[in-house]
Amino acid sequence: MNRNIIIAISLVYCACSCQSPASKDPKREFHTRHVAQPVWEERPDMVEFYWTAWRQAWDHVLYQDGVVQSPYMDEGLWLNTIWIWDTEFMAMYCKYAYNLYPGVESLDNFYGPILNNKASSLRIHHPDNPPFYAWVEAESFKFTNDYNRIERLINDDAFLPRYYNWFNQLKKGKQLEFNHSPIEAEFREIGFLWEGNPSGMDNTPRGREQRPQILWVDALAQQALSALYIHRLAVEVENQELSETFKAEYERIKKMINTYYWDEEDGFYYDILESDHSFVKVKTPASYWVMLAEIPSKEQAARMVEYAKSPDFFGGKAPWVSVSRSDQDFNGEYGDYWRGAIWIPTAYMATKALELYGYQELANDLSYNLVTHMLKTYYLYRPHTIWECYSPNKYEPSFRVRKEGLEEVREDFCGWSALAPISLFIENVLGFYEVNAQTNVVRWNKHLRGIHGIKNLKFGNVVTDIVGDDATVTVRSNSDYMLYINKKPYKISKGKNEFTL
Repeated sequence: MNRNIIIAISLVYCACSCQSPASKDPKREFHTRHVAQPVWEERPDMVEFYWTAWRQAWDHVLYQDGVVQSPYMDEGLWLNTIWIWDTEFMAMYCKYAYNLYPGVESLDNFYGPILNNKASSLRIHHPDNPPFYAWVEAESFKFTNDYNRIERLINDDAFLPRYYNWFNQLKKGKQLEFNHSPIEAEFREIGFLWEGNPSGMDNTPRGREQRPQILWVDALAQQALSALYIHRLAVEVENQELSETFKAEYERIKKMINTYYWDEEDGFYYDILESDHSFVKVKTPASYWVMLAEIPSKEQAARMVEYAKSPDFFGGKAPWVSVSRSDQDFNGEYGDYWRGAIWIPTAYMATKALELYGYQELANDLSYNLVTHMLKTYYLYRPHTIWECYSPNKYEPSFRVRKEGLEEVREDFCGWSALAPISLFIENVLGFYEVNAQTNVVRWNKHLRGIHGIKNLKFGNVVTDIVGDDATVTVRSNSDYMLYINKKPYKISKGKNEFTL
């Protein structure tokens, strides 16, 4: 959508609302002391790009009267509208500054209106957006150690199991109590009818001319992912009955996906036609939701990984294109939104899927390539900013191809695009791939040369600095925890710790 139209619509929304429009709090200022601080002496440009993402994201911490949770993270489009999957993905970097950025807290602006009919001045666009709250909440929990929130999500308000059941009962065209766009999701025996907009992949070529009749593999995989993490979070708060219920539900969906959506010939999970369950062979990163939900066997995952490695599909110097480079509708010239552009949220999801199956080196390499692609675009293309999505072949943003001409995608999109310069930079480029306050563990895949690490990393009650060079690592901490460096354990004590590698 043209940015001038977007601004006009936003103004109309604000003018029509009986509440005051969203705004920033002039009394609150961004400060690096509240945020994890990366160190990489050889690449100060990547470190500075990291801080650029945080500063741009700070402009999207908004306040508004008449909402369930204020402040909240705004995705960067319409001031009085929020998107579910944008907010879910934004929470995945807010965990590195959870005392400053309202990541998972922003999800309350969906839980309240959708499940409890709470009034809100925010319009929920596509309430049938990808429903993977439980994964996001679990990942944030690893940092905050906020058992009270998990108790509320699982036992008291039971938002997570209730939302899971709510999504399963959606019907196309159903009108809900709150202000929203049309419902397009509908469960149909072995999967979900969906569409490009609610799936988040607006103009994707998935299904092509058969699109209204396809069952979308990612919708079902996201429900499996939710069931898996509801089971795990229920264990944390000792709700055995719910844990067992959702473990069984997860196993049921896992069997369904492997029975109907796995193509043994191609070694890939595809969407299928509802009528005869035949495969709709359009390869996109959406299929890696199945890996993130831990559904494939090791052998199946290995075959999926081959597509992630190959520059003819999703790999290479500009990785995680939104449709395979081998696809007939891939637009290498402009990206054309979900017909070839690189989108950071699906890239992040697919990267985490690779890690789960032990492909850490590949995940790191693709992440470095992706952050580098974004960084070069930042320096070479004007305005110098972080974009909604990126060209698959040039150091520039993607353009959407419309009848009236080319439309540049949205700038200053932090928003979910901050996931790469923040989360992928910390987790895969620097290598801090696991932080867990429940087990009191940090795992570092130390694969870079020279002085690098992270300072002011907060999880639970721990605040720590971890910095090393080629021979030694120095750790400072306010409390004890266990650090694994390339799988070797090091017991960290309060104060200064030094290790020779």
